[in-house]
Amino acid sequence: MADLFDVLIIGAGIAGASLAASLPAGLRVALIEREAQPGFHSTGRSAALFSEIYGPAPIRALSRASRAFLFDPPPDFTATPLVAPRGALYVARPDQRASFAAMAALPDVAAGTRTVDLAEASRLSPLLRHGYAGQALFEEAARDIDVNALHQGYLRRFRAKGGELRVDSGVSAIERSGDFWRVRTAAGDMESATLVNAAGAWADHVGAMAGALPIGLTPRRRTVVLVEGGEAPQVAASAMTIDIDEQFYFKPDAGLLLLSPADETAVDACDAQPEEIDVAVAIDRVERATTLTVRRVRAKWAGLRSFVADRRPVVGFDPVLPGFFWLAGQGGYGIQTAPAMGRLAAALVRGEAAPSNLTDCGLNLADIARRRLGATPAASSSARAS
Repeated sequence: MADLFDVLIIGAGIAGASLAASLPAGLRVALIEREAQPGFHSTGRSAALFSEIYGPAPIRALSRASRAFLFDPPPDFTATPLVAPRGALYVARPDQRASFAAMAALPDVAAGTRTVDLAEASRLSPLLRHGYAGQALFEEAARDIDVNALHQGYLRRFRAKGGELRVDSGVSAIERSGDFWRVRTAAGDMESATLVNAAGAWADHVGAMAGALPIGLTPRRRTVVLVEGGEAPQVAASAMTIDIDEQFYFKPDAGLLLLSPADETAVDACDAQPEEIDVAVAIDRVERATTLTVRRVRAKWAGLRSFVADRRPVVGFDPVLPGFFWLAGQGGYGIQTAPAMGRLAAALVRGEAAPSNLTDCGLNLADIARRRLGATPAASSSARAS
């Protein structure tokens, strides 16, 4: 006998948790998580920054719509602030002038940043090597995000509404039975008329189990390195520094420095681990741009950022499979867009219109719908094979 729910959500990372917490009380909802703890693969490995100018247009709209919640969350959501001052400094070498001009010309980038001279850039990022940057943009409103506080806040809210979190519940099969989806897991069978695929890097695998055409999701490995050198007060207070072409970034992190080569290596969905070459590239790029000499790596890890071809998320019901809802392809933007994305997905799951503040912020639902991706020949042959 299968347990019956109103909504089943596969994946308890930030996408699934924010949706689950945004659904109204009174619904029977289950979050299905194959790991022993939610957010193990991507959410828990994110060095998240809130930025209203980061990512493609739909992401920037979702970020703007998430700002109010992140900056001023409900008093019962968390005991600690979700964001902390940081600022983001985008730097360009003289040979990157075209990239700088293209970014600075975007209307919402121009509205959210200011050009700073090189003296101010050095004050904002004291480790920056003299003469490295030719131009710089500063986004003062950028903030560090407390990823754990945000994720746990959603999980608490979900449980307070009577939701069931089932960990260690890997999905072994999905089948359609009448008007219901039956999901077989290590913790037992569950049924619901609505099945949400929020499985992160595994979203196409889950879709294939349900008989859906793939969305062409590609997991990409991102490497992060923690090194010594961030203990000086002026460094600890410095902005996150980002190459204009996103070839590297660095920021202070609890007395250390967090570095990344901003790599996006295509990999199979997996428990991502850092490669030594990517660690070396991160150190080399940051040392070239700064006065830092890395003598010791204190920690290193990798996470997965999953994208479809146009690098926009996929949110909404499948155009072919009844009751099958996609919530995938957030890339590296899932944390900062979670408040808006969770509310949007909850409305669409319920058959309601998108919240008005999302459309007011410039979001076009057609830009993130599953239908926009069509069906590729590879997808069609895969579906026939299944």
